Amino acid sequence: MKKKVKQYTHQIEVGTQDRRHVLKNFSRMLDNQIEKIVLFLLEQQGLLASRLTKLREQHYALEELPEISQITELREAYRAVGQYLLKLLYFVEMNAIGLRKILKKFDKRFRYRFTDYYVKTRANHPYSQLQQVFKHVGLGAVVGAISHNLDELQDRQGSYLSIYDLPALPLQDPVVDSIKAAVDRLAHSTNFLNFLAEHALIMQEELPAAVEEHIDEERYHFTSLLLNLANTFLYMVNTYIIVPTADDYSMSLGAAATVCGIVIGAMAVAQVFSSVYFSAWSNRSYFRPLIFSSIVLVVGNTMYVMAYDLNSSTVLLLGRLFCGFDSSRAVNRQYISDCVPLKIRMQASAGFVSASALGMACGPALAGILQTNFKIYKFTFNADTLPGWVMAVAWLVYLIWLWISFNEPSRDVKENNSPHASTSETAENDALEKGLKQPLLITSEVKQEDDEDPEGDGSEEAPKESRQPATSITSAYRLLTPSVKVQLLIYFMLKYAMEILVSESSVITTYYFSWSTSKIAIFLACLGLTVLPVNIVVGSYITNMFEDGQIMLASEIMVCIGILLSFHIIIPYTVPQYVCSGLIMFVFAEVLEGVNLSLLSRVMSSRLSRGTYNGGLLSTEAGTIARVIADATITLAGYLGESRLLNITLLPSLLIRVASIVATCFTYNSLY
Repeated sequence: MKKKVKQYTHQIEVGTQDRRHVLKNFSRMLDNQIEKIVLFLLEQQGLLASRLTKLREQHYALEELPEISQITELREAYRAVGQYLLKLLYFVEMNAIGLRKILKKFDKRFRYRFTDYYVKTRANHPYSQLQQVFKHVGLGAVVGAISHNLDELQDRQGSYLSIYDLPALPLQDPVVDSIKAAVDRLAHSTNFLNFLAEHALIMQEELPAAVEEHIDEERYHFTSLLLNLANTFLYMVNTYIIVPTADDYSMSLGAAATVCGIVIGAMAVAQVFSSVYFSAWSNRSYFRPLIFSSIVLVVGNTMYVMAYDLNSSTVLLLGRLFCGFDSSRAVNRQYISDCVPLKIRMQASAGFVSASALGMACGPALAGILQTNFKIYKFTFNADTLPGWVMAVAWLVYLIWLWISFNEPSRDVKENNSPHASTSETAENDALEKGLKQPLLITSEVKQEDDEDPEGDGSEEAPKESRQPATSITSAYRLLTPSVKVQLLIYFMLKYAMEILVSESSVITTYYFSWSTSKIAIFLACLGLTVLPVNIVVGSYITNMFEDGQIMLASEIMVCIGILLSFHIIIPYTVPQYVCSGLIMFVFAEVLEGVNLSLLSRVMSSRLSRGTYNGGLLSTEAGTIARVIADATITLAGYLGESRLLNITLLPSLLIRVASIVATCFTYNSLY
């Protein structure tokens, strides 16, 4: 396939072939390859169906004269069929990924959006064979036959119920679980845990192993995982606990209320740089960067509270900058990716996101509670300084817990090789494996293409180097396709809009509605508490009813509507208008974030799944830069007066939102 692409490129350059002829030939060649894959898939399904029919006949015979040994053998035979089906699903997924790489490479070489044309014309056709590659074709019946027969062969201990009577209690069998996971991954279906886990953007290798990967249990330590999740929670609390009082604190030091943008954003400024070295540091150790970050946060929060008695806005900003030099979320994410076994990694990733959401809600809520005023010796404890005192003590307690309980995983543990096939495989299994190794789309052409020109970056690297992770921001940027860049733009936009809404809330609500700190804290806490319910609804229902691209585009439009409703055009500006528009903007931005990160992990290069400059770091940098720009916008707009602050800060959000909608429409068909 690579030779064909090079041949077409040369023909167009010398003028022996026109572009339309090349596109026609390439489309026909892809159609033939896809048809070959689909027919092979149907042929293998027929072989599996034939085996299941023979096993069912043996099952009927055992019902007349049951024998324990024969039941055990029959159960193992059904599991063997399940293993064959798993390999078949693996084959289909490899071809789906290979097809996506071919289309990506063709677009890059010809500078033509062929992917949009090809996917749109093939996927929406009633006899689409392309959909049969990207979705499972009739495999549900095979999975059902394996599942309910294994269920019947289990010792039910007098129960006459089947899997159909208790659909909420599915058969617990490793083979069936693996098949279900493969089918869900192939069909892009999801559930709440999957959807929530994707928020963490803990990238996996693009091609999953045919058998489950096992991480050495010596690397996994539950208390260490719990410490990483606690770190994530405290980090988010630390970020948002000052938001309700930042404007009052700024004014108490003689600055304008809108300087709260700089105070809140100072932490994000430092994170732009600290994220990189924390990501690199986590490749050598997990314990040391966590210790360092905890110490820095104790110092930063102490400086934050001391600024009040010193009457120094400089110390205030330096304290927030110190807090920003903690970017341990990169360490937390890397620990889950490297040290948590695959079978519970999804739950750990979901816990990472849940801890973040809970911290986002608890931060403002704590600020609303800490409404007191007293003095001990020369230290003032009031609504402005108590958030800093609470966080300094919390990080000190965490530091002690971390020092006592964290278990640094060994760095010399090698990854286990995939187990070799058992020598007891049947002749039919050998035939199937031989069929799976036929020189179809992925197995001969795309593999060679990837070895020579990985991820379509145009480089002629050696095969070993082509699989290495990105070693710099520049090399990581070269691996970004147009669809990935659009997803990062969308992520930038939603973080910008959310930061504008949250950071300026205290100034806006005080100016228009004269809200107290407690009311502001309740409003922000309610926004944070919507995160998990929204993810439950979207992850459990919406994503199973609509395509990710449809949800993403609809969410972008709804965020745009929320921004439009937030403008101060009607006089007077009312509380219902502000609260409702803010909820629409925030809730649909949360929906958009989940779908956006899901698509980002799907279309991003597998070389960005590991190393310092990984996909998680790129998304974190995009979001952090958005927060920095948003907070700077608030402060700069404040010089024009608080009466103009709302509309001026919303205008860039609207323009970026419209640009991202247009970019989404242009790359919509490349989101496979």
